[in-house]
Amino acid sequence: MSGVLYVVSTPIGNMDDITFRAVRILKSVDYVLAESPNHSIRLLEKYSINTKLAKYNDDYDVKKVIEETLNDIKGGMSVALITDAGTPTISDPGYRIVRACRENGLNVVPIPGASALVAALSASGLPTDKFIFLGFLPKGPNKKRKALKEADIGCTIVFYESPNRILKTLGAIKDSLGERTVVVAREITKIHEEFLYGRVSEVLDKLSTYPSIKGEFVVLVEKDV
Repeated sequence: MSGVLYVVSTPIGNMDDITFRAVRILKSVDYVLAESPNHSIRLLEKYSINTKLAKYNDDYDVKKVIEETLNDIKGGMSVALITDAGTPTISDPGYRIVRACRENGLNVVPIPGASALVAALSASGLPTDKFIFLGFLPKGPNKKRKALKEADIGCTIVFYESPNRILKTLGAIKDSLGERTVVVAREITKIHEEFLYGRVSEVLDKLSTYPSIKGEFVVLVEKDV
């Protein structure tokens, strides 16, 4: 009998944001595939999870890891896939191993939990009945503006951004979409969690006064009204 691949969500910041089911699964599987084992070990130690960690990310030998994992699951082993923070496969290379399992008829079971995307949406105050998620925008200014215009289809736009590009990205929003209402969420669930709400120029002006900009960002842009 074949085993199973569990897609396990882990905290995006606050270590308490993990489900009882996730802890139980992580303790019970044969091994855990982690994006960064040195990072994930802290979570496992906090919850006394002694399961073996294996590495899986774009910088590693992806084809070899997928092949080995498929063979293990076909042989009856259970494997948990986790990312550094949040839900695996969301702007994360884990989708490749899930797709390989699906193509081979193997069982894939999601273990829901924290997601920066959903957390930011839920607390944004912007319409959530329809939205488009862009992952990370392209780095070039022209490509960034093009991506934003193409995503402007009458719903909330959501994407991730890094601290060193957030100011330029807000400028790109203003240039390509005009003075929209935006929400910039930073360090969600962590000590310095912050939600900035307002017109894009207002949020840009406020962030520009920060002596340093740190943390990972979720940016939400209201649809044209």
